Amino acid sequence: MLFRAALIAALMVGLGAAQALAQDIEPVGDPLEEALKTGPLLPDEVLRSSALTFPAILESFEREAAARSDQLAADGAFDLMLKGEAYDRITGFYSGGYGSIEARQPLAPMGAEIYGSYRLSDGDFPTYENYYNTNQLGEFKVGGLFSLLRNNRIDQRRFGVEDARLASGQASLDVLLVQLNVQHEALKAYWRWVAAGNEIRVYEELLEIAEARAIGLERQVRLGATPRIALTENEQNVIRRRTLLAEAQRNFETSSNSLSFYLRDSNGRMIMPTRAHLPDQEQIDSLPDMQSLIAMRRSDILQNRPELQTFRLAIERAENKVELRRNDLQPQLDLNVELSRDFGPVGAGGPGFDSTDTTVGVTFTVPLQRRQARGRLQRAEAELREIELRERRIADQIEVELDNILTNLNAALRLAGLAEDEVEQASAMVEAERRRFSLGAGDFFLVNLREESAADARIRKIRADLNGRLAAASYNAATMNLDELGLE
Repeated sequence: MLFRAALIAALMVGLGAAQALAQDIEPVGDPLEEALKTGPLLPDEVLRSSALTFPAILESFEREAAARSDQLAADGAFDLMLKGEAYDRITGFYSGGYGSIEARQPLAPMGAEIYGSYRLSDGDFPTYENYYNTNQLGEFKVGGLFSLLRNNRIDQRRFGVEDARLASGQASLDVLLVQLNVQHEALKAYWRWVAAGNEIRVYEELLEIAEARAIGLERQVRLGATPRIALTENEQNVIRRRTLLAEAQRNFETSSNSLSFYLRDSNGRMIMPTRAHLPDQEQIDSLPDMQSLIAMRRSDILQNRPELQTFRLAIERAENKVELRRNDLQPQLDLNVELSRDFGPVGAGGPGFDSTDTTVGVTFTVPLQRRQARGRLQRAEAELREIELRERRIADQIEVELDNILTNLNAALRLAGLAEDEVEQASAMVEAERRRFSLGAGDFFLVNLREESAADARIRKIRADLNGRLAAASYNAATMNLDELGLE
């Protein structure tokens, strides 16, 4: 009984400790979701999310893994091959049988192949199978096969290995290209979302002013100090401003949907951002200045663009293919060198097998017309010229696009500055017109006009800033600014 009571008490203590430990251990949530709970959504978080979870980037990594697998398979053309063979007579006059094992190793230089074998026979063979005989301890043989003309510098195996290596390099560049495109689009979606949220704030403030003014106008109309037409006009303004706000809210919802395509948790599920996640102007102003981006030399940009590096690898692959097709035009001239030696007492084959034999042989073959080889060579040369011309076109296209991006970025910076000046002037005009109206010297129509003009100026500034951010995102993608794209 005492033992049972002690056991129960120990179990209860252990259970209590386990429950306390479980309470102390809090489940680890998704990093992005935790960040959204504690603060606004900033571009770095969007870029980190898309870089780690966006399906297109993950797909490109799988394509790269597949290309590396192809490279491993191509290397298998030079695998060591082992071959075994056994032969025996079950019935009949002759009792001869033998067994052999052979290892062959392909080599890259001269398209060579070396081999070694061991063969052991037993019993009697007919005269026409005399070459199966060995001494009683068997025969060892080593040899090599060398290509002197065709397949000397390149053959299908070496071409396959090199082509797979270059294809793997292209797949790696494709990963970078996909990352650049995705991060570019993610940045664009983020800044459109921010701009749409800022436009909602402008129209909300504009509507609040009209709704607050309606309360004062109703009181003045009841007192007879203001004609009812002013109240009607203000109601018209309220309806128009509600319409503008509704359109801004629709645009914000659309932008949120677009941003959620790139904003994902660790399981790849899309996260819908809300207005609570919008950064304020102070946080936006703390981000890197767009003017500091225009510093990279164009030669470095064009040299490092993944599209052009991919083309250089494609040209190298095409050149290898041309060389392989030229190889097909050459005659086949193979040299075979072989050394064999039997060991042990002389077998049934007689003393003729008890020697060291060295043999050298050549094999020569050539198709007389070679039309198939010439046709393949002409096609390979045409494909090489096509890739070279496409590379030139894409290089020129990239240079033109870069010029346009720089033009748009410079223009956006200038327009953003002008929009800032316009907002200041429009705000000053609104304050002046309100003071005049409060003193009885102004006109209600002019007050509304000034307010809406100031709101339009703020919207134009928001859109000018958006154009600048979009141009900066395009510039970062074009110049492969990996740090700004969240890829470092």
